[in-house]
This record gives sequence, C-alpha cells and structure tokens, in this order.
Amino acid sequence: MSSSLLTRRRVIGAAAVATGVAFIKPAPAISFAPRSISLYNMHTGESLREVYWADGHYIREVVRDINWILRDHHSDEVRPMNAGVLDVLSRLRDRLEIHQPIQVVCGYRSPETNHLLWLHESGVAANSYHMYGMAVDLRCEGRSLGQVHQAALSLAEQCRLGGVGYYPESDFVHVDCGPERTW
Repeated sequence: MSSSLLTRRRVIGAAAVATGVAFIKPAPAISFAPRSISLYNMHTGESLREVYWADGHYIREVVRDINWILRDHHSDEVRPMNAGVLDVLSRLRDRLEIHQPIQVVCGYRSPETNHLLWLHESGVAANSYHMYGMAVDLRCEGRSLGQVHQAALSLAEQCRLGGVGYYPESDFVHVDCGPERTW
C-alpha cells in the first residue's frame, strides 16, 4: 500500500511540476556573437570599424575609440557613450543590411553645446539624451532616410530599444536608448 501511495505522490508531483513549467515564460537567449560597429563622423571626417563586444563583454579600447568618434565636435569634449546606444547602432546597421558606416550627424553633446543649439535651432530638447551619451543622430549611405526611419522604428518595436525621431527637413534620424517613444 505504501509503495502505491508513494507512486501516486510521484505522479501527482511530476504533473504539478510539468504544469508549472508550462506557464514559465522562457527567457530570451543571450547571444555571445561578436557585435561590431562602423561609424563615420560627418563633422570631423573620422571613421571607425571595429568589433566592440566579444566573449560576453565590451572591449574597453574599442569603446574608448567609439567615444572619441561620437564626441561633441564643437568642443572636442568626450563622454562615455551608453552601451545601449552602441547596441542600437549595431542592430540598426544589421537591420539595414549595409556595409557602409553609419554617418554620424551628432553623438554626445555637452550641456553648453546643447543649450546653444536649444536656443538657436528647433527640435533640440533642453534635456536631450545626447548630453548623457544615450543618443545619436544619423543617416546611412545607400538607404533613404525613410528606410532608416522604418528600420529604427521596427527595432524599437520589436526589441524595445528606445526613442526614434524623424527629421527629414534636417536629413537625419535620431535614435536613443531612453524610454520607448517616437516623434
């Protein structure tokens, strides 16, 4: 009798575990594939094409070089860029299936530069994510601005990558790793 009770308990326990497992949402797989970036700063003429993430971590020397390329070109001030925005740029380039570098219109902006732009240009946020190293304004050779915008929107929707702004009159798309929003 005790062996059949033990067997029933095992069956009921296994069924409970199986039922519980059925309701667990699988975690997204983390890819350890290398991530690369290719940038061209339109104001300085500098470019970079490097793997910036490999074996599960960011490569410090390459990230330092990316920060230099994305510096405030008005003052040469450098700020560490948020890793999330680097991943946005890498994914965007992959989504667009381009081999040319992303053309950087604006990366980091010092608070002083941002304030001057805010005073004299429309569309500049007083508390811009550019000041925190979390945003890049860009365009891509070989793709229309509309294609770049649509690719950024699809990434934001599918991967929750942050903000996407469309500035056809200024010929760039804004991407950031802040909260999800579009304009």
